[in-house]
Amino acid sequence: MARIHSHRRGKSHSTRPSSKRSPSWVNYSQDEIIAQIGKLAKEGLSPSEIGMRMRDDFGIPIVKTFLGKSIKDVLGEDKTKKSIPDDLSNLVQRAARLKAHLENAHADRKNVRSLELLEAKIHRLSNYYKVQNELPLSWKYSAAVAQLA
Repeated sequence: MARIHSHRRGKSHSTRPSSKRSPSWVNYSQDEIIAQIGKLAKEGLSPSEIGMRMRDDFGIPIVKTFLGKSIKDVLGEDKTKKSIPDDLSNLVQRAARLKAHLENAHADRKNVRSLELLEAKIHRLSNYYKVQNELPLSWKYSAAVAQLA
């Protein structure tokens, strides 16, 4: 699959475990896994960071094979779900860093263009989340939102 704003192909990445069954070496019950997810969410970790922590610290390769639902669904049931989805908040934070850089480097035309592309990506993703009812219809990206995130 090609990347959106360039003529390059995508980056290589690791593959998920091939088996959909839960591995035999994990000795945690479903209640323990849900409690651990809630504890990590209270520390302020995002769902993707929780998944990496569960994989690295607890040896649980994919939480969904044990629980039958994703980490995001578990957080939604516990009411600890964030108001802005994880990937959108990462893009907004990246835009805020780029704007801060452009305050000091006005002539950096390459980063002006990358900020334009990044903001276009934010608008596309926010429209998708509005259709999926994960963002309120009144949510709008602006420079003030980027500085708050």
